[in-house]
Amino acid sequence: MDYKETYQAWLDAKGLDPALRAELLSIADDPGQQEERFYTELAFGTAGLRGVLGAGTNRMNVHVVRRATQGLADYLNTFPDARERGVAIAYDSRHMSDAFARESALVLAQNGIPVYLYDTLHSVPQLSFTILHLHCKAGIVITASHNPPAYNGYKVYWEHGGQAGPEQAKEILQYIQKVDYFSVQPMEQQAALSAGLLKMIGKEVDEAYYASIKTLLLHPELVKEKGKELKLVYTPLHGSGCVPVREILKRIGIVNVSIVAEQEKPDGDFPTVKAPNPEDPAAFSLAIPLADQVGADAILATDPDSDRLGAAVRRRDGGFSVLTGNQIGSLLIHYILSTKAAQGTLPANGLVVKSLVSTRMADAICAHYGVEIREQIAQCEATGQRQFLFGFEESFGFLAGTFARDKDAICAAMLLSEACVAYREENKTLYDVLQEMYKTYGYFKESVKSYTLEGKAGLEKIAAAMASLRQSPPKEFAQAAIVAYEDFKTRERRTAAGAVEPITLPQSDVLRYFLDNGAWLCIRPSGTEPKLKLYIGANAPEEAQVDDLLARLMAAADEMLQGLLA
Repeated sequence: MDYKETYQAWLDAKGLDPALRAELLSIADDPGQQEERFYTELAFGTAGLRGVLGAGTNRMNVHVVRRATQGLADYLNTFPDARERGVAIAYDSRHMSDAFARESALVLAQNGIPVYLYDTLHSVPQLSFTILHLHCKAGIVITASHNPPAYNGYKVYWEHGGQAGPEQAKEILQYIQKVDYFSVQPMEQQAALSAGLLKMIGKEVDEAYYASIKTLLLHPELVKEKGKELKLVYTPLHGSGCVPVREILKRIGIVNVSIVAEQEKPDGDFPTVKAPNPEDPAAFSLAIPLADQVGADAILATDPDSDRLGAAVRRRDGGFSVLTGNQIGSLLIHYILSTKAAQGTLPANGLVVKSLVSTRMADAICAHYGVEIREQIAQCEATGQRQFLFGFEESFGFLAGTFARDKDAICAAMLLSEACVAYREENKTLYDVLQEMYKTYGYFKESVKSYTLEGKAGLEKIAAAMASLRQSPPKEFAQAAIVAYEDFKTRERRTAAGAVEPITLPQSDVLRYFLDNGAWLCIRPSGTEPKLKLYIGANAPEEAQVDDLLARLMAAADEMLQGLLA
């Protein structure tokens, strides 16, 4: 069917939600809106579903959620143990998150699959922990992470506690595509409770989570004794971090925490920010004045589902510097490895993991301490051969320990706060430590630019730009020659000398270029938004040198991409 037929089929459906019907009737004379909502279905991949809330197959709504859950249930029922182990479900503060979580639970219950459901908003890392703690077969989180208020999403997790991988997502999608949008009937909630198919998750799981991540502290006694001297400001940006971040900090001894009152309560409109994203320095616009008022040493911020942590640190001149995700990741790697080395607990088989577009300063730190570092896009699965120490991505995601298998801003907030206390004992701030690291390892800096192109036309332009880059690969950027080129779609690495090597990481729509001056560039479409993203990294002995190099590379790459996207 074309979009007009699908639009009419939805209007004619007897089971269509009344509010969604009214929304569709309001665009009866707007073929552009009809096409936008019905020309395709929301993509289902490793990040599950994500889209703008509203009526249509290309929107997040109750019928899309029910259909996805029925497909997941049909897939789960191919596994003999799914009906014994069940599924855990959590949700954040976004509009419709609680309703989508409940609908998902009741569809699974209707299919004979028991569900463990949080009755209050909980974070992504807590859901990941819960899957492992309760030995569930799978998990669901209703969230759109740091997207603007109009979005929501549906993320599927597997028994290992991480998101369903690319191949598994394809298998689940095949089951989803067999389901009619309006044929799915959820079980009545009271019936599900009475049958034992719906179980509400109690405080005991929260307690187990707090106890587990506390074991990752490197100086527990020091923090217990001196933590009260540290002054922090924290903002949950209207999301799910408010309770767990404050609770874990209090439990380890960091009690002097001021909360940004305007951003404390859950609110799916996120009224104080353009987008609830700790990557954006504007997210700290209310926190910095409060930090100055209370004399705070540092500021922490988490996104709505608390899988991303942002931070700002006090400089010697009294002002605050908002840290990048790469800087936070580098600080935490340095703190963990240097402390373990000093304590004699650094394992010989230690492993650090980072994403493709994360800073190469992490490589320098790991090399200094003799620790292996690997690049990986998907979650790291700890194996018996390597002891996982830390993982991070430049977009403010961090993970320590193996209690959860997705980014954990709660644990990262705890460790970064502990680092503040430990360095304070040496009369240093995190900013001071960062400057010392630059002197030791060199100046590593990165730059990111996003190109947002809304709707179907935008996605087509992004696809055309990626195709053009593959057909006519650039030879240089800002007069620096490309010495190697990686295409993660074909999973090949090609050198300027003509050598071709396989890439062992998962297939993805990513291009990466390495230059003869040590710099690198990466271009990829966003997996969750209609954006093309450009990443650049460079390093030099002096800050002015790396700033100049980054600026020239950005100008050259931006000019190229603007032309391709025009």
